[in-house]
Amino acid sequence: MVPITANILQPLVDVFESVLVFFHDSIGASWGLSIILLTIVVRALLLPLAVKQFRSMQALQRIAPHLKVLQEKYKDDKQRLQQETMKFYQEHKVNPFASCLPLVAQLPVFLSLFYMLRKDLRHDICPDINPAGIANPKPCGQTDASQFWFIHDITDKATGSVLVVLLVLYVGSQLVSSLLMMTATADKNQKMIMLVLPFFFVAFVFNFPAGLIMYWITTNVWTIGQQQFLRRVIGRNAPEPPPLPEVAGGKGGSSSSGSSSGDGGGGGGGLLARLSGAAQSAGGGSGSGNGSGNGSAQEESRVTKAPPPPPRSRKKKRSGRRR
Repeated sequence: MVPITANILQPLVDVFESVLVFFHDSIGASWGLSIILLTIVVRALLLPLAVKQFRSMQALQRIAPHLKVLQEKYKDDKQRLQQETMKFYQEHKVNPFASCLPLVAQLPVFLSLFYMLRKDLRHDICPDINPAGIANPKPCGQTDASQFWFIHDITDKATGSVLVVLLVLYVGSQLVSSLLMMTATADKNQKMIMLVLPFFFVAFVFNFPAGLIMYWITTNVWTIGQQQFLRRVIGRNAPEPPPLPEVAGGKGGSSSSGSSSGDGGGGGGGLLARLSGAAQSAGGGSGSGNGSGNGSAQEESRVTKAPPPPPRSRKKKRSGRRR
């Protein structure tokens, strides 16, 4: 029995299957390369959403000091904090949910390719093994059509060393793309979750067809290059952050300027520097905590140290002459 989700996505499955057949029959690409080309086409079509996502992330970085001010001001009233936060978003025209649009748009593509590799593409790749009338086609096995690079069969689950290489490529590319997608508003717990999720998904990726893992790795590599491109092109033209509210005091202004100069729309610093900085921030920042603690202790010792006693006034000696 075909799952309900497959029936809903069947029109999209037919469209993607036609694109893959076009790449294979008209261009002469292999079925594995056709999946990579399909991934590139899909991500190129989603580029406007990616630009909107990047600008939303920039806006969240610019207003991060303001959000911290609101959190400090209404820390005892959660409902008021939510109201003031949403009001602040509306006043500055920031949509915090815009960063989820590319991910949501890719979900139907991912599911469609999953069902294609389990049914429709098995008829196209190996029609001798899976004729058109078979309802439940089986994996093609190691054939010239189903093989791509070091993968023996893109329609079946990977095993052995092939699975190990695919998992390493998936986890590595997912970690790098996740670190690049982190925003300044993400706290330590959110960053830790983003770093742990790739390892959590390994249990599910383990059972996916090898061609689907190829799609996931390709889209991660695209995300890495896309973020670098957007940082250099759009990140340099980021507007200045709005002034902090009066409740922030002197510290708020310095935080705002530091945030704007530090992220700069994400254009400053190299890739390795940003990755190491995000990893250290997700790790808890114990070193910076100790440094600030020692600095505050020294400052406190200087403040609480008693001043030296004033010098004693010397008594003037009287001369022997009396008036």
